[in-house]
Amino acid sequence: MNAASAHRVVIVGGGFGGLAAAQGLKGTGVSITIVDQRNHHLFQPLLYQVGTATLATSEIAWPIRQLFRKRKDITTLLGTAAGVDAEAREVLLEDGGRLGYDTLVLATGARHAYFGHDEWEPYAPALKTLEDATSIRRRILLSFEHAERESDDALRRAWLTFVIVGGGATGVELAGAIAELARVTLPDEFRHIDTRKSRVLLIEAGPRILPTFTADLSAYAHAALEKLGVEIQLGIPVSECSAEGVVFGEQRLAAKVILWAAGVRASPAAAWLGAPADGAGRIKVAADLTAPGRPEIFVVGDTATIDAWHGKPVPGIAPAAKQQGMHAADTIKRRLAGDDSPRPFRYRHAGNLATIGKRAAVIDFGWLKVRGYIAWWIWGLAHIYFLIGVRNRLAVALSWLWIYLTGTRGACLITQGPQRPEPR
Repeated sequence: MNAASAHRVVIVGGGFGGLAAAQGLKGTGVSITIVDQRNHHLFQPLLYQVGTATLATSEIAWPIRQLFRKRKDITTLLGTAAGVDAEAREVLLEDGGRLGYDTLVLATGARHAYFGHDEWEPYAPALKTLEDATSIRRRILLSFEHAERESDDALRRAWLTFVIVGGGATGVELAGAIAELARVTLPDEFRHIDTRKSRVLLIEAGPRILPTFTADLSAYAHAALEKLGVEIQLGIPVSECSAEGVVFGEQRLAAKVILWAAGVRASPAAAWLGAPADGAGRIKVAADLTAPGRPEIFVVGDTATIDAWHGKPVPGIAPAAKQQGMHAADTIKRRLAGDDSPRPFRYRHAGNLATIGKRAAVIDFGWLKVRGYIAWWIWGLAHIYFLIGVRNRLAVALSWLWIYLTGTRGACLITQGPQRPEPR
């Protein structure tokens, strides 16, 4: 048996980084095990479109087993990692199982963070999983149903008030999509309320929205959101989230739908390894993406932090995770061939993209900045290109075309719970 075929690679996490590592190891002869707590790979950049009733879940997610059904070198397991025994070289599973490895790739991702206020989560859900998206879609659509039956003016206004906390790309995209849902898609479907009078408020603690973009693109996005009817509050953090609404600064606002897009926290992988981490829990990896003192453990994606972008931290976006997964795979292949020379990771930034509704977007390629209608087309084509499979590309393209031409959305389904407002 040769060294490659005897070598066991365990990949924890089926996101962008984990899948890139598995794809990069194709043809090496190693034995690969992918373990994830969900059975699907998720295209997170379009997750907000599931949450705002634009796309169906099946259009942005694919079963991991199906993706690798022709790869006999890959075993896919449904399970939740609970720790790592680095000395024994085993991944510990929540159900008591153990997975032995020779090389480990941790691509465990991140969840939302509430800056020490985890008690806000029930009232201000965030958007990281399909379950999050369908729950948020349910909250949004049910709010209109409650408002349709509400006789009290103040309560009706609260049901028609939507607050998004966090002015990054996710917050901006959520705000624009909800504003269009209320002002374009739903007005003709209700008889006792005017959905166009809904209030959409985006709260950002910093001085401007889209802080990772240049100031001029941020200003354009600000103006485009206001044109859609979105109110933007800058420079004041939220100090309370509850069933009644939010408090920011000295103002208390009654709102029945609050969405969190303000922060993330990495998985507990740093604690598993006893490794140094940043404030968000990301492991401070070595230059080659390995855990400190553990050359057999690679850490990629949102689980890792590294200053490999011209001396700056690599951003937590899908292209970065893919590049890190491929780098880990390439390093593993070189080691199996007898090349143990250090291979520092260098991130290549392709650009930042964010959409504002269905006719405007901003794109920063560094050397080129695009805004408006043309940027929206580029944004759409780029996202369709990176989807997996012809079927999904066609489905998403047709969904967007239908919405663009008619203004109606085919995913306005209330699921996961009571479909009628509960009596007061």
